Amino acid sequence: MKELEDFINNWIETKSKTKQAFTEIYDHLKTLEDTTLDFNARPKVSYSLRPRHNNQKKRSLFAMVDVIDDDPDDRWLSVCFYGEMITDPEEVGDLIPEGLLGEDGYCFDLYEYNKDEIRYLKQRLSQAHENAKE
Repeated sequence: MKELEDFINNWIETKSKTKQAFTEIYDHLKTLEDTTLDFNARPKVSYSLRPRHNNQKKRSLFAMVDVIDDDPDDRWLSVCFYGEMITDPEEVGDLIPEGLLGEDGYCFDLYEYNKDEIRYLKQRLSQAHENAKE
């Protein structure tokens, strides 16, 4: 995906290290079998990475990894899932009624790199991927 690779290559890392966080999440998504990735760029709004399990029938994605670009010098991440596709044992996600393409979802906002939070998000991504095999 040239557009996504160009976005990453042109992203200047800041002290919050959100580029590193996004890159680690992206690398994890690339390891999930039978997954395709869609990238939706809306500069000054968001850059959205949307993974989809190839067997999904009802939905066009199983997660949404958004780089919030309202301030390009201080980007942050919002990683969202359909409510019934994941568990949140540490209760760190925010329930967003009708927040993911019109359905209830959980969003996890990341304002700076944190390896434990990244690990937790990767676990949620793997869980959503597994549950997406409808």
